[in-house]
Amino acid sequence: MSASWGVLGAGSWGTALALVLARNGHRVRLWDYNQAHVANLLADGENRHYLPGVPLGPNIEPMTELAPAVAGVDHTLIVVPSHAFRSMLAQLRPIWPQGRGLVWATKGLDAASGGLLHQVAASELPAAGALAVLSGPSFAREVAAGLPTAVTVASTDADFATSVAQAFHSDSFRVYTSPDITGVELGGSVKNVLAIATGVADGLGFGANARAALITRGLAEIMRLGVALNADPKTLMGLAGVGDLILTCTDDQSRNRRMGLALGRGLSIEQAQAEIGQTVEGVRTAAEVYQLAQRLQVEMPLCEQVYRLLRGELSAAEAVGVLMGRSQKPEFWGS
Repeated sequence: MSASWGVLGAGSWGTALALVLARNGHRVRLWDYNQAHVANLLADGENRHYLPGVPLGPNIEPMTELAPAVAGVDHTLIVVPSHAFRSMLAQLRPIWPQGRGLVWATKGLDAASGGLLHQVAASELPAAGALAVLSGPSFAREVAAGLPTAVTVASTDADFATSVAQAFHSDSFRVYTSPDITGVELGGSVKNVLAIATGVADGLGFGANARAALITRGLAEIMRLGVALNADPKTLMGLAGVGDLILTCTDDQSRNRRMGLALGRGLSIEQAQAEIGQTVEGVRTAAEVYQLAQRLQVEMPLCEQVYRLLRGELSAAEAVGVLMGRSQKPEFWGS
């Protein structure tokens, strides 16, 4: 059954998800704050800046006015960077219908509190009904091209998770459901920091062995943090956990991996950011993950060294030296 959606955020990921919905027969209002960007969407019939060559089609209506974008729609999907998530909710608060559910595909932690985004949504948009997050190993360009992809929708409301999953599910976009919203959000956040770490190692020329070690020990860090936050370990071994981690750490479509590669080559953060040309979520998330780990007393040496590297406290080579210089220990039993 077709429905209407308001998709807030017309970057690469927001546009790709709008395309999935539109191809499934849903009507989509694609909102963005950038008037020039929306004017180009309307003029070009495609998101030429982020996803050139992929027509938007008649089911997608780009717009810049927020209230009309969400008025009367069946569902709303937020796809803005994590640092803008709280302010997006604040803009929605005065116009949000009581009890309407909210979905987001934003990956990261809250910039203000370092908390998980479902906690921010519950506090900033109290009128919302059920909450759900969509996450998993998914590059926007491949989703827009219709290449096979599998993701997870998590919500504590099983019926809401199912309805959202059904809206997105297709022959090329497989959607699983989960009740573990904490685990899904956590996997989608920390993997960006670890992708910077693997990119740094590859930028330094350390090879495939080092990359595999970093991904594996990075997963151990996610699992430790997950235990502290009562996430389900099975979630972190699934699509939104290890699946997204592998994708982001190994493919150069990842902006976070490209940031690490540039830092490993000796570029500054500013030079790397200019070269990439889009938001690199892991740069902000590194500080938020570090602070969260400190608060919960969870040992996360890889994430800590990325944080210190991004703060300019040490070079890429020095960060690796600190990690390799750690004392020998068992792999498990509290490692």
